Amino acid sequence: MPHDPGFLSGTENLSMPAATVIPVLHYPDVPAAVAWLVRVFGFTERLRIGDHRVQMTIGNGAIVVAHGDAPVDPEFSLMVRVASADQHASRATAEGAELHSQPQSFPYGERQYTASDLAGYVWTFSQSERDVDPGTWGGELLTGRPDKA
Repeated sequence: MPHDPGFLSGTENLSMPAATVIPVLHYPDVPAAVAWLVRVFGFTERLRIGDHRVQMTIGNGAIVVAHGDAPVDPEFSLMVRVASADQHASRATAEGAELHSQPQSFPYGERQYTASDLAGYVWTFSQSERDVDPGTWGGELLTGRPDKA
């Protein structure tokens, strides 16, 4: 991906995750949400701020769990890349996640499943199975790696 100097400075800050995009998700009970996200989806606690805000990481991504009312019907979903959609779905199911779809492979090279968390946020977990040119399934790559020589 092209580097844009307008994002991420060279200064590291222990008070902030290194991820470029950090969604803030509201839950009425932050400690319960954090425990659930760790146990069911495999997040790691990074930083606690009292009992009202927690930074969490998964891979090289991050979220903030903050105290507040979760949306009744969130109009967005979150996507997380995983090594194995099947293994992740098995863990999530065993720990009580509500799956909306079982892992399935798609023509664009991903194997994915979708689940809801305890507040109703929708998560898609995606495993790359193969490298697929987006033009073969109707996509159009606008930026990214150049064609292989």
